[in-house]
Amino acid sequence: MKTGKKRFVILLLSVGLMLSGCSGKSAQEQVSNGQATEAAHEHGHQMQLPNGDIQEATASIDELPAFLKSQTSELQTIYALSAQVSDVLKYIPCYCGCGDSAGHESNLNCFIDEIQEDGTVVWDDHGTRCGVCLDIAVESAKMSSEGMKLTDIRAAIDEKYSTGYAKPTPTPMPPVEN
Repeated sequence: MKTGKKRFVILLLSVGLMLSGCSGKSAQEQVSNGQATEAAHEHGHQMQLPNGDIQEATASIDELPAFLKSQTSELQTIYALSAQVSDVLKYIPCYCGCGDSAGHESNLNCFIDEIQEDGTVVWDDHGTRCGVCLDIAVESAKMSSEGMKLTDIRAAIDEKYSTGYAKPTPTPMPPVEN
């Protein structure tokens, strides 16, 4: 493992975030995800969704959205990490209730709505208010950095959060690894 990545993960693990769970309106009360994303595609433009989440587009994963400027450095670091492990988080469900309240399909959507072909990233501020989202992202990144298979990471998250948390997002299972 690269030393920089290891330090990055260690920094994240030192983050002790105790935030409350998430809430919001039902998916039926939201604008369709495509419309909201389209409006947020203009770089730097912020779009507030009916559930209260803000989406903002930046040119790449290396450019964090402006809505993070007022947040802690730890939260900014977790957002940067979520972009770096987007290939993992897209297969990890979130257990905060955001599948129903925000129409999310995976833990990745708590931080990133979409990464377009040209590299543009549409960020979502949902994770700034949700400890469950943050914990799942950090735990998943840590397991990935330790070399765990994606299917094992998914199983560990499902096992830990299946009791006492909201219904998971409708996240596809990861491909089977050899």
